[in-house]
Amino acid sequence: MREGWEIKRVKEICDKASSNIAQKEIVGKTGDYPVYGASGYVQNIDFFHRDKPYIGVVKDGSGVGRVNTYPAKTSLLGTLQYIIPKDGYLLGYVAYLLKSLNLSKFATGAAIPHIYFKEYGECKVPVPPVQEQEKIVAELDCLTGIIEKKKQQLKELDNLAQSIFYDMFGDPITNEKGWEIKKIAEVSCRLFAGGDVPKSSFSSYYSKEYPIPIFSNGLENDGLYGYTSKAREDRECITFAGRGVNIGTPILRNTPFFPIIRLNVVVPDVSQIMPVFMLYYFRIAKITGNGGAIPQLTIPMLSIQPLFIPPIDLQNTFAQKIEAIEKQKELIKKSIQETETLFNSRMDYWFN
Repeated sequence: MREGWEIKRVKEICDKASSNIAQKEIVGKTGDYPVYGASGYVQNIDFFHRDKPYIGVVKDGSGVGRVNTYPAKTSLLGTLQYIIPKDGYLLGYVAYLLKSLNLSKFATGAAIPHIYFKEYGECKVPVPPVQEQEKIVAELDCLTGIIEKKKQQLKELDNLAQSIFYDMFGDPITNEKGWEIKKIAEVSCRLFAGGDVPKSSFSSYYSKEYPIPIFSNGLENDGLYGYTSKAREDRECITFAGRGVNIGTPILRNTPFFPIIRLNVVVPDVSQIMPVFMLYYFRIAKITGNGGAIPQLTIPMLSIQPLFIPPIDLQNTFAQKIEAIEKQKELIKKSIQETETLFNSRMDYWFN
């Protein structure tokens, strides 16, 4: 134990409070005071719950256990709970301490996971004097700030790439430059939907050679179902999530992989269209699915999607510009990983 430090239970250094705000009940309301949910800002309303900065913890559903700090004169939806540090305990220190506990491990319930303060409130945690709390918060805030600035740089580079697309080709929706219009099927070598990995022989597929992306994420950093010894596609291609919250999201894939069910694959005919051009086209001209309660994007639906086709040399120039931007992004991503490693190391040093 460090000199001057104490061991306390979480409930001894902070209190919790509940929110009764349901999102459906504030639809259409306006005001000057923000409301936040598990995914961030929701909307403004005409009242607030907390008049001082506070901590919020997601207690129900997606993102359960996530910890964030929020400004004064704001509120949380009922799926989150307020955490208020007691006197003598800094907001920032308590927030980092709670993050170090990985509160999601306290979740119970299959369909809708839930955590309870009465359970994680019993956790024993290290608590230094206030002056030491200030030093720890300053150090971790500095590292967090560096990470956030670098992530903002990535967003700015993404915005630059999209601006270059607009400058060179115009708006995909209006096609003000009058480019030729074709359907995806007309400019593709191959279109197909992913399939299930046979469970009966799953162990033979689990060789860690070629990744099997999870279909439902549709994100560049999506999770993996597993790996396979067989690649179903080894050419540069675009995949589109066929179902889920990110339905229609295009992802460029340039390494061999095995697409799982509901992940639609388009292999562009590079004599007509560059894969990176198709990627940015459909990032802007988003594809949506059809179907009742659960929309789906099928290969027949995808094949008839229209897009304009500029001259291939102009597309190549665009691809070169994007390649230069991607190289800059890779350097920034590497720096983020290094800073996150340092941050995690310091979190472990102070709290574990």
